Amino acid sequence: MNALTYSTAISTGRVRLVSIRQQSVEIARLRVLWVAMIFVLVASAAIVRIGYLGTSDRATRTTSLAEALLPPRGEITDRNGDPLARAFPAFALWYNPKAMGESGAPLVHSSKEVAARLHLIFPDLDQAEVAAKLASGKPGYLRRRVLPEDANRVQAIGELALELPTETDRHYPQGSMGAHVLGYVDSAGNGQVGMEQVFNDHLRDPATRGQPVALSIDVRAQGALEDELRRGMLSTNAMGAAGIVLDVDSGEVLALASLPEFDPNRIDAAGVNLMFNRVSNQVYELGSTFKPLTVAAAIDAGTVTDFGRRYPAQPFKVSGYTIGDLHAMGPSLNVPEALIHSSNVVTAHVVDDLGPDRLKKVMEDLGMNERPHIELPAKGFPIWASGKWPRLRAMTVGYGHGIAVTPLHLASAYAAMVNGGVWRPATLQKLRPGEAPRGRRVFKASTSARMRQLLRMIAIYGTGRNADAPGFRVGGKTGSAEKPGAKGYRKTSIISTFAAAFPMDRPRYVVVVMLDEPKGTTASSFQRTAAFNAAPIVGRLVPRIGPILGVRPDSTRDVDLSDLKPLVAGGAE
Repeated sequence: MNALTYSTAISTGRVRLVSIRQQSVEIARLRVLWVAMIFVLVASAAIVRIGYLGTSDRATRTTSLAEALLPPRGEITDRNGDPLARAFPAFALWYNPKAMGESGAPLVHSSKEVAARLHLIFPDLDQAEVAAKLASGKPGYLRRRVLPEDANRVQAIGELALELPTETDRHYPQGSMGAHVLGYVDSAGNGQVGMEQVFNDHLRDPATRGQPVALSIDVRAQGALEDELRRGMLSTNAMGAAGIVLDVDSGEVLALASLPEFDPNRIDAAGVNLMFNRVSNQVYELGSTFKPLTVAAAIDAGTVTDFGRRYPAQPFKVSGYTIGDLHAMGPSLNVPEALIHSSNVVTAHVVDDLGPDRLKKVMEDLGMNERPHIELPAKGFPIWASGKWPRLRAMTVGYGHGIAVTPLHLASAYAAMVNGGVWRPATLQKLRPGEAPRGRRVFKASTSARMRQLLRMIAIYGTGRNADAPGFRVGGKTGSAEKPGAKGYRKTSIISTFAAAFPMDRPRYVVVVMLDEPKGTTASSFQRTAAFNAAPIVGRLVPRIGPILGVRPDSTRDVDLSDLKPLVAGGAE
């Protein structure tokens, strides 16, 4: 090998060695880079995971803590935030016969002696029944809702078998007030009957049970309504009573009562029998309270335009049935006089001019052919004649017979009649400003204005005089209807109703009160009709609730009756 060839071979070898070294360095760098990338990815994943677990655990712990702090059922309040139903921890009295072991006797003292000592603490306990439970050897509740001081007295008895577990209890701080609105909660924690049932899911849901449900009820108006209804019911020996106070512009129910009431804090067999709601679930023939609605329909249709026109007031026959009045009212009456004196005969003539089809349409527009619109689960279906109404049917419906509805139907209809002519559904939920439904127009605004005059005249000159609370400009109509029986109407059993609104120069509220089978007593001047028993209830109630609801008495204001007074006998006095 010559020198040139040797030199070339050495140079080639060096180049190859450098190339191999460079490749090794590049591979090493790539390996380091991959290791670094993998480390970064693993570290990032670990950081993300740690952060997620920390956040998730904190959220879980926060949620669990929030749920633990919330009561198992949400609160119900009135429109002003006063509590109507709430959950709170309470003691219960539980009998555990195995508290002293399987072989030991369950009680230190005899069952009769323990029962006697418990009776001293809880006088309403049935001593014999408790003794029997203790002697049976079976575990079970002896009492729910035990006060702390009573719990201390139970412990002082010294019986280990008498345990006092802490439980969450549903409490109604107003007692029986508003019972038919609220309902109650059963042993499984579910709402029954009233708004407890309506809002059951909301009140139990952890996401919403921390938000109290505000009802439209004003607890002050509710208490006054129940008080006056109870007074009226007891003073006339009536078997029941019902009443409602309704906002004429929004449909909000400020008070709703059905008597006798039950106590939602203590549900027993007697309470279950009293849960039927007379306001929303019982249908009645409400008699002459329908006459203003009939007159309003006729004014709206243009068949009553001249209030000086006189109609025959003598009894007459239609399809073999005699339509007459309770008392003779002379040969003729005009429409204002017919309402003041509550004439069936003249109302029938007004219906004859109006026609059955138009009267039926107005009644449908007022919702008289369907269940009342309100959130309560139990709502009565009216007794309503379907198909085409014959002449006699229309006449009797015109003065409140042959159709049976709830007092709530009547309240919503009167609200439409006085608020400018717009019917709206009733609601037990508090509405914010602007939330009132638009409703549907039933009467013209001019018709509503005329009806406000006529209703005020009834309270001044007619059967509603006992409801005329000074300064509150009450207007309304009485209704006294015999209850139907197996063989026709029962002469000795009536439904007595007064439907009112106030103040009539700018109506704010409708008030409907009803007495079921009132008797003639000293308090009612030995009369059974609404003028002597239902109307006075309204006369006492309105001054109590008016200022509470923002209506103060003002003797300087009233409805302008100057164009109608000359038409009414004695109206110019």
